[in-house]
Amino acid sequence: MTDQRTLTIRPGGPADATTVLRLLDAATAWLVAQGRTGQWGTEPASGDPRRIAQAESWAAGGGLHLALLGDTPVGALVVGAATDYVPPPTEPELYVNLLVTDRAYAGRGIGARLLAHAAELARERGLDLLRVDCYAGGDRALVGFYESCGFTATDPFTVERPGREPWPGQVLARRLP
Repeated sequence: MTDQRTLTIRPGGPADATTVLRLLDAATAWLVAQGRTGQWGTEPASGDPRRIAQAESWAAGGGLHLALLGDTPVGALVVGAATDYVPPPTEPELYVNLLVTDRAYAGRGIGARLLAHAAELARERGLDLLRVDCYAGGDRALVGFYESCGFTATDPFTVERPGREPWPGQVLARRLP
């Protein structure tokens, strides 16, 4: 049976931090099952005090948006300012700080719809630039996904992590008409 529920997007709030953590945990488990541990490691976000604080900050910060099928959260988007580990913007922008979707609903365009929502938010704010960064290791599948959504790879970067392998990243930008 095909799921006929309509995808909606609503602003998130402080009570949604656990939803973000659940989505991150499920995505991490899926990546681990694929043997792709370089992006988010192997441990659930919900057991990491740093990730819990990050999810709580996102949920309380005004930039969280949740994708829902019916009443079921199937994706999360966080927008705001660029992170400190990427090159600063050269003009006003909206930055995608997080995009995560429930892999149980893969192939339904949820990530692309959340990115389209981010573009709408940027336009509403009079901004012409939307940027994002992503993991660029392994097969660079995430880079390809963002490029398929209209982004262009700009600045590669590396996050040094003491006691762990460096994290290869890629900034991508999308000009908004």
